[in-house]
Amino acid sequence: MEVRDRILIIEDDRSIRKFFRTILEANRYDVISADTGEEGYSLITSQCPDLVILDLGLPDIDGMEILSRLRKWSGMPVVVISARSHEKDKVEALDLGADDYITKPFGTSEMLARIRAAIRHSRAGYQGPAGGMTGVFEAKDLLIDYDKHRAYKGGLDLNLTQNEFRLVSLLSRYAGKVLTYDFMIREIWGPNMENNNRILRVNMANIRRKLEKNPAQPEYIFTEIGVGYRMIEPEG
Repeated sequence: MEVRDRILIIEDDRSIRKFFRTILEANRYDVISADTGEEGYSLITSQCPDLVILDLGLPDIDGMEILSRLRKWSGMPVVVISARSHEKDKVEALDLGADDYITKPFGTSEMLARIRAAIRHSRAGYQGPAGGMTGVFEAKDLLIDYDKHRAYKGGLDLNLTQNEFRLVSLLSRYAGKVLTYDFMIREIWGPNMENNNRILRVNMANIRRKLEKNPAQPEYIFTEIGVGYRMIEPEG
């Protein structure tokens, strides 16, 4: 018997719930749903889904409250899909522990890719410091060799500085997931450097000059304006 990943949809709009269910079931997911926050949280605790799709604008409690409650006891992957496009909302959700944040409207291919990434990350136990990684990361013609502490594009050494390599390694560790500015700064420079985005922006600009064919149209590291950065996922 086939074992399918179970996805819980917490969304109060009936037409959107139906749309999600149709797309997810067509892609061989087991789907359950709730139209209120309290019902959704009850299903989280009773059904233990493999992933939660969470809307923020629920009729009884805010989706942020559900995320905050959940993160007190579980690392269950959560993808927020919301009409709220303000940077503040994205940062708050990601800092509370959301695995991803997608703004409505969105493409179905993007949604499915983000869901697959969140489930893979959860099973790989990706949380943790960027240090101590071994092996290699490959995406397109980018290769990061964690053992040698070197990064290559098309076989040519990118000649990254120590901090540049640590940033690229951190992003690759969480490939496909948006990392907030504060999280990245805390991981690389420590908590005393939080709220100082300038040092991060300078390093990221240098990385893009070395990595991207056209830094203004990146292929490897993408910017979520006002929120953070995301590394392209490996193919396959």
